[in-house]
Amino acid sequence: MHERQGRGLVSRRTVLWGALAGAAAVAGVGATLSHQDQLGQVDPSVLRTLGTAGTAGTTKPGSNGTVRVERVFSAHRNREVDLVTISPQADRTGLPVCLLLHGRFGTARNAAPAALPSALASAVARGTVPPFAFVAVDGGGNNYWHAQPGDNPMAMLLEDLPRWLAERGLGDGHPFAVAGISMGGFGSLLYTRRRQERGRPVRAAAAISPALITNWAEMNKRKAFRDSVEWESMNPLRHIDKLGSARVGLWCGTEDSFIEGTRQFIRQARPLVGATGPGRHDGSYFDRVSPDMIRFIGRHLPPV
Repeated sequence: MHERQGRGLVSRRTVLWGALAGAAAVAGVGATLSHQDQLGQVDPSVLRTLGTAGTAGTTKPGSNGTVRVERVFSAHRNREVDLVTISPQADRTGLPVCLLLHGRFGTARNAAPAALPSALASAVARGTVPPFAFVAVDGGGNNYWHAQPGDNPMAMLLEDLPRWLAERGLGDGHPFAVAGISMGGFGSLLYTRRRQERGRPVRAAAAISPALITNWAEMNKRKAFRDSVEWESMNPLRHIDKLGSARVGLWCGTEDSFIEGTRQFIRQARPLVGATGPGRHDGSYFDRVSPDMIRFIGRHLPPV
């Protein structure tokens, strides 16, 4: 059953990731991967995750997208991180960006559902959505995208990332939208709030199976927050009124452990899209709803 599911929404973000999924699933589909700092050290399994065939040294540009994995230094995380850019064409200059946040114990290299690339490529090819780029960055394994001692992934997104995007000629240096899965869904709502507080709101925020836990006893098991006070200060369920003007979309399977928190958010926030249906917290569900998320994001691209 669906709750407040939007109709006819076309997301650019889904579109871009769709290009990659197509590369992974369809023989003969090519993509470019350029690892600018340590090109020869890209693991073959990572290439498969990104929808790229072969090894980093032999992959060539194809018609279904370009993937770049770069190592950049984050002053706010005090370490080098992977910056993954997925674009529908070799020339990514000027493309608007949707930030994609990975889940718990994930990385930038596996932030996207497997089906996103093919959905993106298909949408761009049909002219359903204009081209845009997805950008993912390593945020840490179990921090819910907030500051830890000596490691501040949210400050990285707010202050390091705009510089990296500007240096690459991507959009105006600031993502127009944000999306995430699980812990990344929690992070996408927190990032939306922080952008609003800084007076530079995102246009859209999307969350698939967001980790919206409804009680401290359960959240405390994850050892991600110092105490309940810190958690409540960032819990999206307690700060819906601080999301500002961003249009919000949520998707969650009814067999997912996060369904209670998602339904609570939908009831309270009445987002533009609040969809629930059969599914668990797994890749099968993430793949199934990716095209819907793409249509949603695509509806909110900035005007040319």
